[in-house]
Amino acid sequence: MAELTTETVYAIGVPIILLMIAAESIYSSLNNKRYYQAADTWGTIGMLIGNVLMGAATKAAVFAFSLYLFQFRLLDITSALPLWAVWVLTFFAIDFVFYWYHRASHRVRFMWAVHMNHHCSEEMNFSVAFRQAWFGPISKIPFFAVLPLLGFDPTITVVAGVISTLWGVVGHTQWVGKLGALEWLFNTPSHHRVHHGSNPQYLDKNYGNLFIIWDRMFGTFAQEREAVVFGLVNNVNTQNPFRLTFMVWISMYQDIKRSTNAREALGYFFGPPNAKWEVKDSI
Repeated sequence: MAELTTETVYAIGVPIILLMIAAESIYSSLNNKRYYQAADTWGTIGMLIGNVLMGAATKAAVFAFSLYLFQFRLLDITSALPLWAVWVLTFFAIDFVFYWYHRASHRVRFMWAVHMNHHCSEEMNFSVAFRQAWFGPISKIPFFAVLPLLGFDPTITVVAGVISTLWGVVGHTQWVGKLGALEWLFNTPSHHRVHHGSNPQYLDKNYGNLFIIWDRMFGTFAQEREAVVFGLVNNVNTQNPFRLTFMVWISMYQDIKRSTNAREALGYFFGPPNAKWEVKDSI
C-alpha cells in the first residue's frame, strides 16, 4: 500500500465512477425516475471544470506546503505505528478534519459563499458529487494544514484523501436505500441525502464524508425518515457556474457596504448564513 499513488487511485476509481453514473442514468431513464436533468448536469460540469483548474494550479504548492509543515511535526506517527495502522489512522484523521471544515462551510458565511454551489442542485445523483466549488481547494488549506503538523505523512495523506473523496461520490444517489449495520459507522447514501435536504429537520446535518461517527458524537446527526427535498431553502434558479460561484460573495459585499459599524460588518462576513443571503443574486 505504501506504493499506492494518486494516479493509480484515479486510474481505478474514475472508470468505476463513470460506470456508476451511466448505470444510474440508464436506470433512471428506464424507470422514469428523472434523476438527471440536462441543465443541472451542465451546471455541474461547469463547476467541476473550475474546481479542477484551481486544483491543478494549487496542487503542487499545497503539497509543498504540507511537506514544509511536516518538518515541524509534533509526533512521528509513521515510525511509531505499523504501516497499516498509519493508513487507518490517516483515514480517520482526514475525515475528522473534513467534518469540521464541512461544518464551518455551512455555518460561516464567507465559507458558505464558497460551498453553496454544491448544494444548489435540486437533483441527487452520482454526478452531483462533482459540483465542486472553484475556491474549494484553497478554502481547505487552513484546516488540513493541521495534519502534517500532527505528524501525518503528506505522501500518505494525499492518497488517502483522494480515496476518501472518491468514496464521497457514492453518497450522492437516490438509487441506493439504507444499508443496515453500515449506517452506524459510514456516511451512506441515506445519510448524505439528509445532508442535501432543505427539509427543516435536515438542515445542517450529517457533515461527515467517509464516517458518520463525528455527527453522532457532536450532535449533528439526523436519520432519513421522510422524503428529502433537495436543494436550498430558497433555490437560486440558475445553473450558470459564474453566478453560482460569485453570487453569495456579491450579496455579502453589499451587506458589508451597508453596515453601520465594524461589528456588523464582521458579522456579515463571519456570521452564519441564512435564507435571506441564499436568494440574493446581483450578477
